[in-house]
Amino acid sequence: MEDETPPSQEVSAKVLEATLLSALKMLDIGKWPIFSLCSQEELKLIRQACVFGNAGNEVLYATENDEVFVLGMNCSGCLGTGDIQSTIEPKRLDSLCGKKIACLSYGSGPHVVLATEEGEVYTWGHNAYSQLGNGTTNHGLVPCQVSTNLVNKKVVEVACGSHHSMVLTSDGEVYTWGYNNSGQVGSGSTANQPIPRRVTSCLQNKIVVNIACGQMCSMAVVENGEVYVWGYNGNGQLGLGSSGNQPTPCRIAALQGIRVQRVACGCAHTLVLTDEGHVYAWGANSYGQLGTGNKSNQSYPATVVVNKDRIIEIAACHSAHTSAAKTQSGQVYMWGQCRGQSVVLPHLTHFSCTDDVFACFATPAVMWRLLSVEPDDHLTVAQSLKKEFDNPETADLKFLVDGKYIHVHKVLLKIRCEHFRSILNNDDEIIEMSEFSYPVYRAFLEYLYTDSIRLPPEDAIGLLDLATLYRENRLKKLCQQTIKQGICEENAIALLSAAVKYEAQDLEEFCFRFCINHLTVVTQTQGFAEMDHDLLKNFISKASRVGAFRN
Repeated sequence: MEDETPPSQEVSAKVLEATLLSALKMLDIGKWPIFSLCSQEELKLIRQACVFGNAGNEVLYATENDEVFVLGMNCSGCLGTGDIQSTIEPKRLDSLCGKKIACLSYGSGPHVVLATEEGEVYTWGHNAYSQLGNGTTNHGLVPCQVSTNLVNKKVVEVACGSHHSMVLTSDGEVYTWGYNNSGQVGSGSTANQPIPRRVTSCLQNKIVVNIACGQMCSMAVVENGEVYVWGYNGNGQLGLGSSGNQPTPCRIAALQGIRVQRVACGCAHTLVLTDEGHVYAWGANSYGQLGTGNKSNQSYPATVVVNKDRIIEIAACHSAHTSAAKTQSGQVYMWGQCRGQSVVLPHLTHFSCTDDVFACFATPAVMWRLLSVEPDDHLTVAQSLKKEFDNPETADLKFLVDGKYIHVHKVLLKIRCEHFRSILNNDDEIIEMSEFSYPVYRAFLEYLYTDSIRLPPEDAIGLLDLATLYRENRLKKLCQQTIKQGICEENAIALLSAAVKYEAQDLEEFCFRFCINHLTVVTQTQGFAEMDHDLLKNFISKASRVGAFRN
């Protein structure tokens, strides 16, 4: 059943804000923890994705080449890989590669229902209640096309409850199948439906434009803005003013005169968006998911006040008690169960899309829809500068170092470095540099474009020399960090010598401690044998003072 247990505490505004701020630091699609299993290279290729499962532990994604991959726990074979083995490595679903995905939904088993841009329907996963629509109750380990009663039909939208499935065709017809203990299939009975069956009754002559499923209920918005509902109603989620189940579609009379555009279902609550940008909610409310300021269930549609701005998007998911909305001005609000806390009124977030709410605050961290990831062709100022380093097409100055050219831009060098502001002239075209090696000087110039360095620790010594000469204190610190990260027994004495030479006291102390901690090996190296006499004398004296030679 869908009844909920009320949480023990109300939301703490400070805790919520702190959590919001930490969530903002996450990166793009990586907001969903499951994507930590993918490399950065793999993430860059993703164009569509859906995270699902009872713990957000499964994901399906499509790449820019229309290849489809899955990874995760694979409960009930929901990854479609042909077995029930979990995988932390992405596995390709060959049967779906090349088929452009239009929409996808999932159940609690979980089972998956997917529609392609051609309007074909594929299902796989949990099937104990015939929710795959193939006439059996055997789990589906690979994606199989559902064609019964859908021949010559183009499916444009799919929705799943816990264990039932629903699709919308291009001509406005609705088909359902699967678990039907509460009438959620809309057939007029409570017998499970093993294959797709058109939902008729009140929808017989209606053109449906939008569908949604709660855990055990179903919703449809028709062309004229009316909303029809059926299935489980124990928390008032059908909005009919009662708590009795409804085995066939019934119009929500309380919305008379209101033109609804979209419907979204949570676990046991419902949201609708009107053509005027208003939001109504009803159903279970023990987490504040209706956004009405209290935690009382509501069996009739209630207005949700989200600032005074027009709402353009609503979001909910049958596996969560969380609600979200986006305004015309781009503000994103959330309410309901947010990481275990109860937010009883719409809370303004710092997010830019409703998807982020479910990634960072829903339990589990799933997606409420198939997420499209657009390639980001926009370059920030920092990215643009990095791209232009050593670009002969745009550069107006060349440094000649060890017989090699490095292409740069005078204006950037003058902006970034005091040394260049004092020496560069407008008529300079080529400057020869003999004081430093090519790797060192190139690393320095690249640093001016990127604020970072990429050098082995031995070359970082030369760059430390340059940073000291040019009085680039930040660069000096970066060099010291690089040297610390690359220290080993073989180079420890050389790095210690460099630290002393360039008066890098923090680095000197670090290298000295390293040498003491690895004294036996360090004293057998070539570097120790060739150590400068004065440095060796000071090293032995200091080592003696810290007890390095005691038995």
